[in-house]
Formats: sequence, C-alpha cells, structure tokens
Amino acid sequence: MSLTAHLEERVHQTFQHLHNHPEISWEEVETTKYIKELLEQSGCRVTVFEDCTGVIGEYGTGEDVPVVGIRADMDALWQEVDGVFQPNHSCGHDAHMSMVLGVLWKLEQHPELAGKIKVKFIFQPAEETGEGALKMVEKHVIDDVDYLFGVHLRPGQEIKMGQASPVIVHGATKTYEGVIKGEDAHGARPHLNVNAIEVGAQIVNMLNKIHLDPQVPCSVKMTRFQAGGKSTNIIPGSAAFALDLRAQTNEAMAELEKQVNDIFAAIRQLYNIDIEITNKNGIAAAVVNEEATKIMERAIVAVLGEEGLVPTLVTPGGDDFHYYTIKKPSLKATMLGLGCDLAPGLHHPYMTFNKDALIKGVEILYWALLNTYNLD
Repeated sequence: MSLTAHLEERVHQTFQHLHNHPEISWEEVETTKYIKELLEQSGCRVTVFEDCTGVIGEYGTGEDVPVVGIRADMDALWQEVDGVFQPNHSCGHDAHMSMVLGVLWKLEQHPELAGKIKVKFIFQPAEETGEGALKMVEKHVIDDVDYLFGVHLRPGQEIKMGQASPVIVHGATKTYEGVIKGEDAHGARPHLNVNAIEVGAQIVNMLNKIHLDPQVPCSVKMTRFQAGGKSTNIIPGSAAFALDLRAQTNEAMAELEKQVNDIFAAIRQLYNIDIEITNKNGIAAAVVNEEATKIMERAIVAVLGEEGLVPTLVTPGGDDFHYYTIKKPSLKATMLGLGCDLAPGLHHPYMTFNKDALIKGVEILYWALLNTYNLD
C-alpha cells in the first residue's frame, strides 16, 4: 500500500507551499484557508472557528466505530533569518501538516474504507505558545475522539532517517515573561537607583544555583533581557526578561517553579525593587498510553521493518499535544517520533531534513489508522 508517484509529488508540493508561507501562532489565517480548501476538495466535513485559527476535517461514515483523530500543528516560529526577523518553519510544522493531509489523500485512494472508519483531521494553531491544544479542547474538538495520533520530526541526534519511535515522552515546559520596575539615574550617580542590569545578572546567578534530583532532567535559563537605550550615560532602572523552564516530569516542574518564585521573592527583598511576572505559559509533560503506543509500534514495523523501530523516545522538549490526554483522560493518544536526519536542530533558523521522510510519515500514520480499526 505504498504511495503513488502522484500522491508523493502532491505531498512534497504541499510541504513546499506551507514552508514558503509560514505564519506565527494565532495568525495562521492563510494557512487555515489553504487547508480548509484542501479538506473540502477531498470531501471532508469542515469546521472553522470565528474567534481563532485552526480547521477540522471529518472523513468517513462508519457507524458504531471509534473516532480516530490525527493532529497536525500549524504555526511557525518568529526568529531571525539572514538578519531579518520573520515567521519561519524551523520546527517542522509544515511537514506535519503535509503528512496528515497525505493520510487523507491516501484514504481517498481506497474509497471502500470510507464506510468503515470515522477520522477527524485536526489542524491546530498555536502549538509554539502552548495554547492551541487547550483552545481545541475548549471548542469540543476531541469530545467524540477515542484515539489521537500526532507526529513530530526528530533531530538526527535522537533518531536517524529510516527509524521512528511510537511514542515521544516530552517533558513539561514553562515560559515566564517579566519586568523589573525602577527609575533611571545619571551614570555619574549610581547611588540614586538600582541598576536593572545588575538585578538581571543576580537573577541569572541565582537560577544557576538551583539543584533538583539529578535523576530527573531539568533546566532553567534566561532567554531574553532588554534594558537601556541609545543613551549610554543612563543607568536603566527597568528591564524586561524571559525565562525558559524545562522538567521531565510534572512533579519536577512544580518544584522548579517553586524555587524560581523563591528567587524572585529574595531579589525583591534584597534590592527593594518590584519584579512583576506579566505572562506565564506552560506545557504539561507527556502521559503515555500503552494501547495507542502499541498501535503505532505495529505501524512503524509495517513500514520500516523491525530494524526501524526505536524504543520510547524521552526528550526534554515540550508539546501541547499532551493537554489533550490530560483534559480527556480516556483518550488513547501517542505521538510518532519520525527520524529524518534533521539538522542542525529543531528551532535552528536553517533547519533542514530529508524530505523523503514525509512519505514514510504518511505511510506510518496511515497504517496506524488501519491498525486502530483492525483493517490491516
């Protein structure tokens, strides 16, 4: 049941279009329109939303059968490329969308299956901000879904081309955005204010002294700090900053957050300065479902052989995919980790990968769908 040359070409062309037209979180307007048209052309019952981006396509007329969801994330990152900040698909979401559409097109080649299945193609916005999955839950997208499959390209350091893992055990992530509030002072009079840059440096030093159980991977680091302006003879009293927190378990994340907040409290008291957290986003760690993992495992072996099967992949990265299972504990879900010789790494502005992996991803997801309905 390999893909035809025409279908392979269509998947590659779709990827190239999406890659050339990236849109950041909650701004995936043209992407939503583009995918909506493709879903409608394939006979899907399509749902879009008035207050957010994202699009759902429902395929199949099976009765008294499980509903299988296949999810793709839509948003690009905002990062500097060739000296210019712009939307950039450096996390592979363009590939994910193309593969999920490829599954739909492969189903079209087998119309006899339509009456035996009920599939919900979920094109979700705003994964990068950790908010999109929760919005889809709020929109009742998964209320009737019994199984949910996702896919993510993996760096070459984790999985090689021709290999795949049936489950990605992501860690928990949190992003803090905050401001240090104070007054500026003349460069000749440092006794008249608190230097926000020194406060930021002290926060970094104290963050580096956090120690949790070494058997549970975790990290916290400052990823943005902005203070001062063009005038170099002014001591800035205010600054804006961001922190990135990672922990492999939800329990470790709770302890990490506690220690970070203790540091803020100590800094406030030490410098008698106001530190305000203006925004906080997060993603929960993965919840593993054995049944869904076994289904995906069989699909990988069917496409790549036993030698292509990689055990459970544990990674410090995060994905809001796992909110679906947290919000609906009965949902049987897993995310395929697809080897593709991705380099230099995810979120690198010049990330690239072996495009042949797109076709392998389509085939694996398609087999997972068949396995769910015992149609293999």
